[in-house]
Amino acid sequence: MALTFSVITCTWNSAQYLRESIASVLAQDHPHIEYIFVDGGSKDGTLEQIHALQRPYKLLENVRGGVSRAMNEGLRVASGDVIAYLHSDDYYLRPDVLSTVARHLEESGRGWLFGRTMALIGHELRPDNYVAPRFSYNNLLRGNFVPHPATFVRRELMLRAGGFNTNLKYAMDYDLWLKLATLSEPVQLDDALTAFREHEGSLSTSSRTRLAAMAEDFRVRLTYASNNPIERLAHYARYFVRRRRIMQAKGHA
Repeated sequence: MALTFSVITCTWNSAQYLRESIASVLAQDHPHIEYIFVDGGSKDGTLEQIHALQRPYKLLENVRGGVSRAMNEGLRVASGDVIAYLHSDDYYLRPDVLSTVARHLEESGRGWLFGRTMALIGHELRPDNYVAPRFSYNNLLRGNFVPHPATFVRRELMLRAGGFNTNLKYAMDYDLWLKLATLSEPVQLDDALTAFREHEGSLSTSSRTRLAAMAEDFRVRLTYASNNPIERLAHYARYFVRRRRIMQAKGHA
């Protein structure tokens, strides 16, 4: 039997970009998709766009407490075999994204999969020029190279991992990937699956936000790192080098 997907989209005053995100899900050629929206109390026409859908969907309204809690609430009501989180300002690049993911998961028997993203800046799609290392737990500990919108996890594995840590503001996805990596080896694809929109409302745009996110990433990394003093010293060294680069770039901006 073909795998079913639960596509979970968290919204909050998302009307400006939601239409394109919805269109990319409706265009998927995979036949078994459960569509779930988790809204934080939108007042801008977001809910009207969702209610206009001419297909079944689930909508959780007025979910407060941050994006991690919203994503966990979506997981709570999901019934699909595979969980996909597609934020309201992101979209799938091709109609065969979910069918491609399903094929790889079925053939491999693995618990999760991640591919790459393309950055949408303004109206221009830009390729991800970052060459991701081959997946290993140690490589993931060195830095997060798993893009959230292009990651797909079997629901049973998500539940075993415990979902997202609601105490984290930026590194909740990195924390989850590290938990998943202790449970299952992922499928790694080099193909771009999803467009990630960069704009003023994105979490990663300002240097101040990037520094805060980097600091939280670092705290998560140390939680999962071994107690070997040499290895921990290497993590500290990489963190301070990366932080210094951002500070220097900020100074030249």
